[in-house]
Amino acid sequence: MPPRRVVTGRSQEPRQRFAEELRALRAQRGESLRQLGEALGWDWSLFGKMEKGETLGGPEVVQALDQYYGTPGLLLALWELAVGDPTQFREQYRRYMALEAEAVSLWHFAVSVLPGLLQTEGYAYEVLAAGGTKGEELIRQVDARLGRRVLLAGDDPPHFRTILSEAVLRTPLRDPEAWREQLEHLAYVANRSSMTLQVLPHDVGLHGLISTDVMFLRLLDGRTVAYTENARHGELVQENASVERLQRAYDSMRDLALSATESRKFIERILEEAL
Repeated sequence: MPPRRVVTGRSQEPRQRFAEELRALRAQRGESLRQLGEALGWDWSLFGKMEKGETLGGPEVVQALDQYYGTPGLLLALWELAVGDPTQFREQYRRYMALEAEAVSLWHFAVSVLPGLLQTEGYAYEVLAAGGTKGEELIRQVDARLGRRVLLAGDDPPHFRTILSEAVLRTPLRDPEAWREQLEHLAYVANRSSMTLQVLPHDVGLHGLISTDVMFLRLLDGRTVAYTENARHGELVQENASVERLQRAYDSMRDLALSATESRKFIERILEEAL
């Protein structure tokens, strides 16, 4: 099929424009969702959710659709607009926060910044300020971030596993005292029975989550959902096949990380260097 131009564009909202184009392309082919899934080797329900605007999918499936429909780069460009839409980011993040509160266990990987659940006040201030947050909004966001830590406290907290890239621990705060306080907090929480903290050393090389922070939430009903973030956007991932692919990458990376005992010693060495 020769390359074609956008046939929709009625909606000015990026996510809906992307969904409209997907529906129009499939209608032009005269195929069902199941036929599309069989042709591309993906779960057809994922395409249904993408066409409804319930999920955006990932770059791999979008590139496969571009190739299949003969629209080189078109769908990927619309997808990039959709994932960069701040309104969608806020909606997905609010949904993620609601699910986080319900989770019975949380598994996390950090590329360059500590997860909010482990941040001290000084760390939260500096990270949020570095992102451009100022004034009263900065104070509000710091308070909100610190308030989330109650999730890991109490008599029956969810189990929290986090793998920290060595880069996270090698990127100090500008305030040496605040940095030491943060390292001391990590060393303290690493001893909790409800916490598993591991460090992924630099020398393991490339891996499947090299540029992506991810949090897996195991919910009471047995489902697992994931939330991924990079420097550009965040995405709530609920489609089973996509979650499973992320989990496989996480499991492979976990096998490369230091043990919990070795990781505590690693953090203690960095803390000694900071004293």
